[in-house]
Amino acid sequence: MERGVADLHGQRVLLGVSGGIAAYKSADLVRRLREAGADVRVVMTEGAKHFITATTLQALSGHQVRDSLWDDSAEAAMGHIELARWATQVLIAPATADTLARIAQGRADDLLSTLCLATEAPLAVAPAMNRVMWANAATQANVAVLRQRGVAVFGPGAGEQACGETGEGRMRETLELVADLAATVADAAAPKRLAGRRVLVSAGPTYEDIDPVRFVGNRSSGRMGFAVAEAAARAGAEVTLVAGPVKLATPAGVRRLDVRSAAEMHAAVLTALPGHDAYVGAAAVADYRPVEIAGQKIKKGAGPMTLTLERTADVLAEVAVHAQRPRCVLGFAAETHDVETYARGKLAAKKLDAIAANQVGVPGCGFDADENALTLYWNGGEKTFATARKADIARGLVEWIADWLDRA
Repeated sequence: MERGVADLHGQRVLLGVSGGIAAYKSADLVRRLREAGADVRVVMTEGAKHFITATTLQALSGHQVRDSLWDDSAEAAMGHIELARWATQVLIAPATADTLARIAQGRADDLLSTLCLATEAPLAVAPAMNRVMWANAATQANVAVLRQRGVAVFGPGAGEQACGETGEGRMRETLELVADLAATVADAAAPKRLAGRRVLVSAGPTYEDIDPVRFVGNRSSGRMGFAVAEAAARAGAEVTLVAGPVKLATPAGVRRLDVRSAAEMHAAVLTALPGHDAYVGAAAVADYRPVEIAGQKIKKGAGPMTLTLERTADVLAEVAVHAQRPRCVLGFAAETHDVETYARGKLAAKKLDAIAANQVGVPGCGFDADENALTLYWNGGEKTFATARKADIARGLVEWIADWLDRA
């Protein structure tokens, strides 16, 4: 959803604020949520009170801020249950590493964690922490648990952090979070266009080993393919995701198969293919691999080294002519120039139904970025997706796939 058009009218948003430096953004988040039409009430953790005052959030929300299970006046009427029932959406922003762990473990020892257990409203979290804390295996495991339970995870973003480091872990900006929440609400209300359909998605790079230490790879992050898998699952599809070596959490409701090399990607996709209605080949599969893989690390010599490569199997092309070909086969093309010429060439040569093409090297888009811009080409038509979040573009692609399948 584009900025400025987020619609949360009729939504009652319970905003949980936990104890991280990003809590200072919560004041603006309350204002932005209300501008989008939401009624907002705020719950703070003890830690959050060290970063922002309840008075500020009360003035902006227009409601008393709650911060304790032991508020005698509120709990005389079981106030935490009342709040849990009041909410139509629960958003925790910022969601610290500790808060994510508490929710994943089902803790109920403070007001916010208790509300998360007691509410039947959809839950979303906006992680915010140091980049190393975000990358820690424990945090990633907790996030994976939450995703599998249907919790929406907004972000985090990447960039300069309060600690002086740079990397992934920043809380998304307030306008982005409002758009995220509005898009989630819209998705839940939208018809399940792919209900009863089966979608197979490939995503991420492949690594072709040179020796036990080195490999030939590419810069694909897998984010676009994961976004498509998530959008298809939200649209009601049964989704299988074949993922190259990436560090991304599995989208809720998606069956995931992990691979490393082009050969493994080829085998996994063709094995999973039968019975699927659509295949989305978003993976950046290596075109070449070393003819020989050294059993030990290749030592540096005085002169140049020659590496002999051979072609790998073309997974996308094989799917398109397979005896059990899905009714919709959509490929991706990342080009540095003459995007339409090369994209339409691949569309015809590989016998695809459509190809999504983008120009790489554009700052802020494509590889390892939250945003992308691409054009979808098919015989007799095209559709341009202007620069937007990959999740938004993925929803557009899924809508196109649903239209194609309805016509097929």
